[in-house]
Amino acid sequence: MPNSPQSHFQTNPAPQAQTPLGGGRIFLSYPPQMKLEDISSPKDIKGASVKELEALAEEIRTAILQQVSKHGGHLSSSLGTVELAIALHYVYDAPEDILIWDVGHQAYAHKLLTGRYKDFSTLRQYGGISGFPKRGESPYDAFGVGHASTSISAGLGFAVARDLAQGNNQVVAIIGDGSMTGGMVFEALNNSRQTKQNFTIILNDNKMSISPSVGAFSKYLSKLSVKHNHSLKKFISLLRSIPEHMSIKLKEFMEGSKLAFENMMTQGQFFRDLSIRYLGPYDGHNIQELIKTFREIKELPEVCLIHILTQKGKGYELAATNPTKWHGSDPFHIEDGSVVVEKSRPTLTSVFGKTLLTLAKQDKKIIGISAAMLDGCGLGILKEDPETADRIFDVGIAEEHAVTFAAGLACEGFTPVVAVFSTFLQRAYDQIIHDVALQNLPVVFVLDRAGLVGSDGPTHHGALDLSYLRTIPNMVIMAPSDENEMHNMIYTATQYKNGPIAMRYPRAVTYANDIRTEFSELSIGKFRIVSKGSKVLLIGVGFMLAKCLDAAGVLKKNDIKPTIIDARFVKPLDIKAYKALFKEHSIVATVEDNSIVGGFGSAIAEILAEMKDPPRLIRIGLPDAFAGQGEIEELREELGLSGNAIAEKIMFI
Repeated sequence: MPNSPQSHFQTNPAPQAQTPLGGGRIFLSYPPQMKLEDISSPKDIKGASVKELEALAEEIRTAILQQVSKHGGHLSSSLGTVELAIALHYVYDAPEDILIWDVGHQAYAHKLLTGRYKDFSTLRQYGGISGFPKRGESPYDAFGVGHASTSISAGLGFAVARDLAQGNNQVVAIIGDGSMTGGMVFEALNNSRQTKQNFTIILNDNKMSISPSVGAFSKYLSKLSVKHNHSLKKFISLLRSIPEHMSIKLKEFMEGSKLAFENMMTQGQFFRDLSIRYLGPYDGHNIQELIKTFREIKELPEVCLIHILTQKGKGYELAATNPTKWHGSDPFHIEDGSVVVEKSRPTLTSVFGKTLLTLAKQDKKIIGISAAMLDGCGLGILKEDPETADRIFDVGIAEEHAVTFAAGLACEGFTPVVAVFSTFLQRAYDQIIHDVALQNLPVVFVLDRAGLVGSDGPTHHGALDLSYLRTIPNMVIMAPSDENEMHNMIYTATQYKNGPIAMRYPRAVTYANDIRTEFSELSIGKFRIVSKGSKVLLIGVGFMLAKCLDAAGVLKKNDIKPTIIDARFVKPLDIKAYKALFKEHSIVATVEDNSIVGGFGSAIAEILAEMKDPPRLIRIGLPDAFAGQGEIEELREELGLSGNAIAEKIMFI
């Protein structure tokens, strides 16, 4: 996209002085090369020249690339918003002006510009700064995020609060085109006229969420982009054809009318029908044009949407050409993109995908559904296979729609499998209850990233799924303790036709390289005895069975030989069989990577409450608090979920 006409910027050149954009003032305090390490707040970039800001953008990209290559993180999204973050902090006066980043995994540049350069090496690590905006971390993080499609609703709340307090600060919501597929966005847009002052929405359009953006709205944005580029080229051609001898006033008028021309030619009728002023699209990597646009938009006392076009992964060719792969990255070598530590065994996500592919080829009624995470949830392999491709649906960031869409399929005799991260299924709780469970429809829910997920922290831990699913009538809940059991649970779920069924599994690799190829259907509600002992009964939920085995090793050294059970099912439970075991033991310990409130331990407590002389119950799980970030084993150690910690709780009761 061509640069805005340079004559728009008022300059007063002076020897050895840097000229700020558009202000006419001279700033002598900035060297020709502004250093990222010297920026302690956004005030330090105000007054810098375009060349300085462009050089700063490259330094920020280098810092992001180096940090993510060492410790992992969200790479392609943050590389794509560097110029946007610089322009925003150049024009707006945060934290007085409110900047809200939707999702937040694209906000690394924002963190670097707001005094967190010295702590940036701790990003997403135990005790370090968050990978997402977090209110408790910085006054510049106006709103904590981590889930998509929230920024416009939150921004409108800030704007109305400002209006009621008779303030005059600016409120800006920055949202990606992928997040625009979420229904909450359209609810907020519909309500946006609640504010009478300026409220700015910046639509960062890179054709991507985690997977490529899908659906009618994505096509609508593409149509706007194509129309804009064609019309703007014609306008620029006309502008350049004006002879030099013509009136300077005429040329200045035409240059100044560029913003109005773009608004007229690019339609944006959907937004106008909602009384939202649509402007754009603009080049999201042109700092000069972004600054000019933001300055002009600040003066408009209305709700405005600025459509900018960016490239995900910009500045690092591997990420730019494959942004889905580089959305979230493990540590890697910058030179060739190879990971620092190769996974020696398959991930559980890949086990799910391969297993479902086998089953879907056998059963044409199996349908896969993803909410903008085909690869992230293991369904990519089915989308690539010609035998199953037409039965895999990516509905965008729309978990509520995914669940009710599945309910409709189930009504017509299909077996829909909704694959989603545990933390994101929370968004569809009402739909699970009213559209699936109330009608007792055979929808399969597969919850990836259950339990602690690591460095993404509290917004992404799957710490509540057992609690919120266990309360729902008709729901069956399974948790495999290894990959082979997981293989059989997927089969069991697709065979179950008596109502909804869910399987949850953690972010982990398999214990072995080889997965069984044959399938065995599990008996609903039945646990598995791993080893027989006395006095102490250890019940492990899912992959926490391994921690029970670790604890048993410690206990045996202290002359305690526990009975160990693989729970397999969280709901329903074989109450008769459990009560029989409880009568044989004096201590029962439940171990789960779910909140201690309402989880598996609570289910066991409910059974014990019905017994006359119940054994002592020790519930071991995640605390009634939001766990922090860090490596999974670090967090388990801190939260008392290591083998040693479990053993100590049993020995010292």
